[in-house]
Amino acid sequence: MKILTVTTDCNGYLVFDDHRNAAIIDPGAGAEKFGQIIDEQGLKPEKILLTHGHFDHFGAAQTLKEKYACPLWISEADAPMLTDGEKNAAAPFGYSFVPTQADGFVSDGDFIRVGDLCFEVIATPGHTRGGVTYRIENALFTGDTLFRGTVGRTDLYGGNPLTLMRSLTKLLDLPGDFTVYPGHGEITTLRREEAENHCIRKRGHETHH
Repeated sequence: MKILTVTTDCNGYLVFDDHRNAAIIDPGAGAEKFGQIIDEQGLKPEKILLTHGHFDHFGAAQTLKEKYACPLWISEADAPMLTDGEKNAAAPFGYSFVPTQADGFVSDGDFIRVGDLCFEVIATPGHTRGGVTYRIENALFTGDTLFRGTVGRTDLYGGNPLTLMRSLTKLLDLPGDFTVYPGHGEITTLRREEAENHCIRKRGHETHH
């Protein structure tokens, strides 16, 4: 398995196996950037996997869907955000977006196959109602749930701080350590965030008192 980071409006990722079968995770606004890397690397995109439905994470999805004929997967709860600028935060921030449609829904505990790769879906709502994390081997693609040094905001449509804290606890309860590939900012590890992330420590304290 190989992971390439493609940064535009958000951190997007290309994850592919030895046969070049690839998953596109959160392509952001990177249609051209993703397309160039896919073609240069000789990759065969099989699925677009979205962690959640905010516009900055799926802007390139429709273009990539059409170019590579690969279906888009998202949670059912966040699927309406793909066509609604009020819900996906484009309108509040004054941005336009290219609407798209879900071709499949992911749910907690699902396993999504892409070539020889197998992604486990972990429901991590709180930043949005239907946010998910994708786990594969020792990697977690957390979207806007967990970042280096901070956590996702909860003041946009579908956000809930208590729900987010439960999702963070769910991730921290995973056995062992994982490399965290977040939706923005630098790559980190789960145990580093458990030890150093002041938002997790502060929110955890507030939850128990």
